[in-house]
Amino acid sequence: VQLQASGGGLVQAGGSLRVSCVASGRIFSAYAVGWFRQPPGKEREFVAGISGSGDITSYADSVKGRFTISRDNSKNTVYLQMNSLKPEDTAVYHCAGGGPGKNYPRPARYEYWGQGTLVTVSS
Repeated sequence: VQLQASGGGLVQAGGSLRVSCVASGRIFSAYAVGWFRQPPGKEREFVAGISGSGDITSYADSVKGRFTISRDNSKNTVYLQMNSLKPEDTAVYHCAGGGPGKNYPRPARYEYWGQGTLVTVSS
């Protein structure tokens, strides 16, 4: 499975942005997908995860109520809708794919990682 994130850009605080993760290769619906981010000079952190069927989602406390993860398996795509953005959301956002099961925040559960897309939120 190859993953490619896109859709990043510059947005003002309070604004919205949607990033996408497109997968190619094997049966996409069999894979859980997670979004992670790495702010400048900081460690990578979990943002959100979704099961292969899309019926289970998980969010970091810092984004709950503001971000929504979803997927369209017919398009091999997972989305991260980001609303009410804050300057501290500035980071490179990566998507990752892994097998079935939970524990979405754990990076080691993901086998495939895509290149990231930069999201910059100005104050």
